[in-house]
Amino acid sequence: MSFLSLTGIQASYGPSQALFGVDLSLDEGKVLALMGRNGMGKTTTIKVICRMLAQSAGQVIFAGRDLGATPSHKAARAGIGLVPEGRRCFPNLTVHENLIAAARPGEWDVKRIAGLFPRLEERADQMAASLSGGEQQMLAIARALMTNPTLLILDEATEGLAPVVRQDIWAAISRLKAETNLSLLVVDKSIRELSAVADQAVIIERGRTVWQDDFANLSHDVTERYLGV
Repeated sequence: MSFLSLTGIQASYGPSQALFGVDLSLDEGKVLALMGRNGMGKTTTIKVICRMLAQSAGQVIFAGRDLGATPSHKAARAGIGLVPEGRRCFPNLTVHENLIAAARPGEWDVKRIAGLFPRLEERADQMAASLSGGEQQMLAIARALMTNPTLLILDEATEGLAPVVRQDIWAAISRLKAETNLSLLVVDKSIRELSAVADQAVIIERGRTVWQDDFANLSHDVTERYLGV
Protein backbone atom coordinates (compact mmCIF):
# COMPACT_ATOMS: atom_id res chain seq x y z
CA MET A 1 0.00 0.00 0.00
CA SER A 2 1.33 3.46 -0.92
CA PHE A 3 2.30 5.84 1.87
CA LEU A 4 0.85 8.75 -0.14
CA SER A 5 -1.74 8.25 -2.83
CA LEU A 6 -3.65 10.75 -4.98
CA THR A 7 -6.44 9.43 -7.19
CA GLY A 8 -8.37 11.46 -9.76
CA ILE A 9 -7.63 14.81 -8.14
CA GLN A 10 -9.42 17.82 -9.56
CA ALA A 11 -9.08 21.28 -8.06
CA SER A 12 -9.89 24.87 -8.92
CA TYR A 13 -9.11 28.45 -7.96
CA GLY A 14 -12.58 29.92 -7.95
CA PRO A 15 -14.02 29.41 -11.45
CA SER A 16 -10.65 28.45 -12.94
CA GLN A 17 -9.96 24.73 -12.89
CA ALA A 18 -6.26 23.89 -12.43
CA LEU A 19 -6.20 20.12 -11.91
CA PHE A 20 -8.20 17.77 -14.12
CA GLY A 21 -7.07 14.33 -12.97
CA VAL A 22 -3.85 13.97 -10.99
CA ASP A 23 -2.82 10.49 -9.85
CA LEU A 24 0.36 9.69 -7.98
CA SER A 25 1.67 7.26 -5.41
CA LEU A 26 4.70 7.34 -3.14
CA ASP A 27 5.98 4.38 -1.17
CA GLU A 28 7.18 4.82 2.40
CA GLY A 29 10.84 5.81 2.68
CA LYS A 30 11.13 6.54 -1.05
CA VAL A 31 11.75 9.67 -3.09
CA LEU A 32 9.20 10.78 -5.69
CA ALA A 33 10.06 13.40 -8.32
CA LEU A 34 7.03 15.50 -9.27
CA MET A 35 7.81 16.89 -12.70
CA GLY A 36 6.31 19.03 -15.43
CA ARG A 37 6.78 22.33 -17.23
CA ASN A 38 5.97 25.60 -15.47
CA GLY A 39 2.27 26.21 -14.89
CA MET A 40 1.21 22.58 -15.30
CA GLY A 41 -0.11 22.07 -11.77
CA LYS A 42 2.78 20.89 -9.62
CA THR A 43 2.43 23.52 -6.87
CA THR A 44 -1.35 23.19 -6.96
CA THR A 45 -0.97 19.45 -6.42
CA ILE A 46 1.24 20.18 -3.41
CA LYS A 47 -1.36 22.58 -2.03
CA VAL A 48 -3.96 19.81 -2.26
CA ILE A 49 -1.68 17.34 -0.46
CA CYS A 50 -1.00 19.88 2.29
CA ARG A 51 -4.71 20.75 2.46
CA MET A 52 -4.18 24.40 1.58
CA LEU A 53 -6.56 23.82 -1.33
CA ALA A 54 -9.49 21.42 -1.29
CA GLN A 55 -10.01 19.11 -4.22
CA SER A 56 -13.36 19.15 -6.00
CA ALA A 57 -13.02 15.48 -6.94
CA GLY A 58 -10.71 12.60 -6.14
CA GLN A 59 -9.06 11.31 -2.99
CA VAL A 60 -5.88 11.97 -1.00
CA ILE A 61 -4.72 9.11 1.24
CA PHE A 62 -1.76 9.69 3.54
CA ALA A 63 -0.46 7.01 5.89
CA GLY A 64 -3.74 5.14 5.54
CA ARG A 65 -5.83 8.22 6.31
CA ASP A 66 -8.24 10.01 3.97
CA LEU A 67 -7.30 13.71 4.15
CA GLY A 68 -10.43 14.92 2.37
CA ALA A 69 -11.87 16.89 5.30
CA THR A 70 -8.56 17.60 7.05
CA PRO A 71 -7.50 21.25 7.53
CA SER A 72 -3.91 22.20 6.75
CA HIS A 73 -2.73 22.48 10.36
CA LYS A 74 -3.94 18.96 11.10
CA ALA A 75 -2.26 17.64 7.95
CA ALA A 76 0.99 19.14 9.24
CA ARG A 77 0.47 17.50 12.62
CA ALA A 78 -0.21 14.20 10.85
CA GLY A 79 3.34 14.31 9.50
CA ILE A 80 3.41 16.40 6.32
CA GLY A 81 6.29 18.89 6.22
CA LEU A 82 6.47 21.50 3.46
CA VAL A 83 9.42 23.49 2.14
CA PRO A 84 7.51 26.01 0.03
CA GLU A 85 8.67 27.62 -3.16
CA GLY A 86 10.31 30.95 -2.37
CA ARG A 87 11.65 29.88 1.06
CA ARG A 88 9.36 32.11 3.20
CA CYS A 89 11.40 32.19 6.38
CA PHE A 90 10.28 34.51 9.18
CA PRO A 91 12.56 37.48 8.35
CA ASN A 92 12.37 39.22 11.73
CA LEU A 93 13.20 36.09 13.74
CA THR A 94 16.68 34.68 14.27
CA VAL A 95 17.76 31.41 12.74
CA HIS A 96 17.26 29.68 16.09
CA GLU A 97 13.82 31.23 16.54
CA ASN A 98 12.80 30.11 13.05
CA LEU A 99 13.85 26.57 13.92
CA ILE A 100 11.92 26.33 17.17
CA ALA A 101 8.83 28.27 16.03
CA ALA A 102 6.98 25.17 14.85
CA ALA A 103 9.20 22.45 16.31
CA ARG A 104 7.65 19.22 17.48
CA PRO A 105 9.25 16.46 19.57
CA GLY A 106 11.17 13.81 17.67
CA GLU A 107 14.53 12.85 16.19
CA TRP A 108 15.08 16.21 14.53
CA ASP A 109 16.27 18.86 16.97
CA VAL A 110 18.64 21.81 16.80
CA LYS A 111 21.69 19.58 17.31
CA ARG A 112 20.78 17.23 14.47
CA ILE A 113 20.00 20.18 12.19
CA ALA A 114 23.51 21.50 12.89
CA GLY A 115 24.90 18.21 11.62
CA LEU A 116 22.98 18.56 8.35
CA PHE A 117 23.52 22.30 7.89
CA PRO A 118 26.55 23.49 9.93
CA ARG A 119 26.14 27.02 8.54
CA LEU A 120 22.86 27.42 10.40
CA GLU A 121 24.56 26.69 13.70
CA GLU A 122 27.15 29.37 12.91
CA ARG A 123 24.36 31.88 12.21
CA ALA A 124 21.97 30.86 14.99
CA ASP A 125 21.64 34.40 16.37
CA GLN A 126 21.38 36.17 13.01
CA MET A 127 18.08 37.47 11.70
CA ALA A 128 16.79 35.33 8.84
CA ALA A 129 16.51 38.43 6.66
CA SER A 130 20.30 38.85 6.82
CA LEU A 131 21.02 35.38 5.41
CA SER A 132 21.97 34.69 1.82
CA GLY A 133 19.37 33.07 -0.43
CA GLY A 134 21.06 29.69 -0.07
CA GLU A 135 21.19 29.96 3.70
CA GLN A 136 17.51 30.91 3.78
CA GLN A 137 16.75 27.80 1.76
CA MET A 138 18.71 25.67 4.21
CA LEU A 139 16.72 27.29 7.01
CA ALA A 140 13.42 26.57 5.26
CA ILE A 141 14.36 22.89 4.93
CA ALA A 142 15.60 22.75 8.52
CA ARG A 143 12.44 24.42 9.82
CA ALA A 144 10.31 21.79 8.07
CA LEU A 145 12.47 18.99 9.49
CA MET A 146 12.04 20.43 12.99
CA THR A 147 8.34 19.52 12.75
CA ASN A 148 9.56 15.90 12.57
CA PRO A 149 7.52 14.95 9.52
CA THR A 150 7.19 11.53 7.95
CA LEU A 151 6.66 13.12 4.51
CA LEU A 152 8.83 16.04 3.43
CA ILE A 153 7.78 18.02 0.36
CA LEU A 154 10.33 20.26 -1.33
CA ASP A 155 8.90 22.65 -3.92
CA GLU A 156 11.70 23.99 -6.16
CA ALA A 157 14.21 23.90 -3.29
CA THR A 158 17.18 24.75 -5.53
CA GLU A 159 15.50 27.36 -7.75
CA GLY A 160 17.59 30.49 -8.28
CA LEU A 161 20.51 29.39 -6.13
CA ALA A 162 24.21 29.55 -6.99
CA PRO A 163 25.64 26.24 -8.27
CA VAL A 164 27.73 25.61 -5.15
CA VAL A 165 24.70 26.11 -2.92
CA ARG A 166 22.59 23.88 -5.15
CA GLN A 167 25.17 21.16 -4.60
CA ASP A 168 24.86 21.63 -0.82
CA ILE A 169 21.07 21.28 -0.99
CA TRP A 170 21.27 18.15 -3.16
CA ALA A 171 23.85 16.69 -0.81
CA ALA A 172 21.45 17.27 2.09
CA ILE A 173 18.61 15.59 0.18
CA SER A 174 20.89 12.63 -0.55
CA ARG A 175 21.71 12.35 3.15
CA LEU A 176 18.04 12.47 4.08
CA LYS A 177 17.40 9.58 1.71
CA ALA A 178 20.36 7.54 2.92
CA GLU A 179 20.17 8.22 6.64
CA THR A 180 16.45 8.51 7.42
CA ASN A 181 13.19 6.76 6.65
CA LEU A 182 11.59 9.97 5.43
CA SER A 183 9.38 9.84 2.38
CA LEU A 184 10.29 12.72 0.05
CA LEU A 185 8.33 14.45 -2.69
CA VAL A 186 10.67 16.69 -4.68
CA VAL A 187 9.80 19.25 -7.35
CA ASP A 188 12.81 20.36 -9.38
CA LYS A 189 13.77 20.97 -12.98
CA SER A 190 17.16 19.25 -12.91
CA ILE A 191 16.77 15.74 -14.26
CA ARG A 192 20.45 15.01 -13.64
CA GLU A 193 20.26 15.78 -9.91
CA LEU A 194 16.88 14.12 -9.52
CA SER A 195 18.20 10.95 -11.11
CA ALA A 196 20.69 10.59 -8.24
CA VAL A 197 18.00 10.56 -5.54
CA ALA A 198 14.57 9.78 -7.00
CA ASP A 199 13.09 6.29 -6.92
CA GLN A 200 9.85 7.18 -8.67
CA ALA A 201 8.61 9.95 -10.95
CA VAL A 202 5.31 11.54 -11.93
CA ILE A 203 4.88 13.99 -14.79
CA ILE A 204 1.96 16.41 -14.86
CA GLU A 205 0.81 18.05 -18.08
CA ARG A 206 -2.01 20.63 -18.03
CA GLY A 207 -3.30 19.45 -14.69
CA ARG A 208 -3.26 15.74 -15.48
CA THR A 209 -0.88 12.91 -14.75
CA VAL A 210 0.54 11.80 -18.09
CA TRP A 211 3.39 9.54 -16.91
CA GLN A 212 4.20 7.65 -13.72
CA ASP A 213 6.83 4.96 -13.22
CA ASP A 214 10.19 4.23 -11.64
CA PHE A 215 12.59 7.08 -12.32
CA ALA A 216 15.00 4.65 -13.98
CA ASN A 217 12.38 4.13 -16.71
CA LEU A 218 12.19 7.82 -17.60
CA SER A 219 13.28 7.83 -21.24
CA HIS A 220 14.67 10.58 -23.43
CA ASP A 221 11.50 10.49 -25.54
CA VAL A 222 9.31 11.06 -22.48
CA THR A 223 11.43 13.96 -21.21
CA GLU A 224 11.48 15.58 -24.64
CA ARG A 225 7.73 15.25 -24.99
CA TYR A 226 6.66 16.50 -21.57
CA LEU A 227 9.63 18.40 -20.12
CA GLY A 228 11.44 19.88 -23.11
CA VAL A 229 11.20 23.55 -23.97
